Amino acid sequence: MQSALTIAGYDPSSGAGVTADLMVFAAHGLFGTSCITNLTVQSTIGVLETHPVPDETVRATLEHLYADLPAKGIKIGMLGTASVVAAVADFLAQLRSSGERIPVVLDPVVRSSSGRDLLDVDGITLLRERLLPLVDWITPNLDELALLSGVPVNHRDDLPEAARALQQGYAGLNVFATGGHLERPDDYLLTGSGEEHWFEGERVVTRSTHGTGCALSSALLSRLVLGDGAYPAALAAKGYVAEAIRTASPLGHGRGPLNHLWPLRRGLMSMPE
Repeated sequence: MQSALTIAGYDPSSGAGVTADLMVFAAHGLFGTSCITNLTVQSTIGVLETHPVPDETVRATLEHLYADLPAKGIKIGMLGTASVVAAVADFLAQLRSSGERIPVVLDPVVRSSSGRDLLDVDGITLLRERLLPLVDWITPNLDELALLSGVPVNHRDDLPEAARALQQGYAGLNVFATGGHLERPDDYLLTGSGEEHWFEGERVVTRSTHGTGCALSSALLSRLVLGDGAYPAALAAKGYVAEAIRTASPLGHGRGPLNHLWPLRRGLMSMPE
């Protein structure tokens, strides 16, 4: 069985973060390992507190995990502090220097859906300078795309310009920008080779939308680990999230979780082509 590693925060409600990522990996037939970067106090209502894990613990976790259970792909989510960003960047730099070319997907979590900042200013700077050159994919939402590219993103037509601006300076970076907050929730893919693809979205009236970004990035990584190319991996990841939203049962009093395991309930160990 192939394995995938998630480096992200811990959400005790399991709507997002490492627990959600591990469910998505399992739904694709992958064995998941994890490195927790932040402990959070949150529920479906929102994030109350965040407690960063010391960067020394993150470094030790990654070192010991990889020595014993080397992953075939890595998803990076919430990092929280500049010191944790540096720890993850050092780990990836060592991995790349060894010649390991496994896919790495970055979900640049900088703010919670309830409005709480989840990465400090120094962390965002280090993410741009040290982490982005080491990853293969980035999956920003509209606010994250605008922040990292420096291009305002208010409408669907703004996505290509912002994606190209973000891609500049990072050779081969695939930008998969999600338009979930647009009137028509279309997503846009700019591949590392310059190909452009739009993925038509469907607005589903539901409050089960907590963790959509986590699910998309971990589903994308899963498809890459399973051997998909850029376009089919992105298409399958979007399809996974759409079905996880459509089949979710309302939980909690706020924005509830997706149905991360719908493929397993249908008897599928991996997403169909």
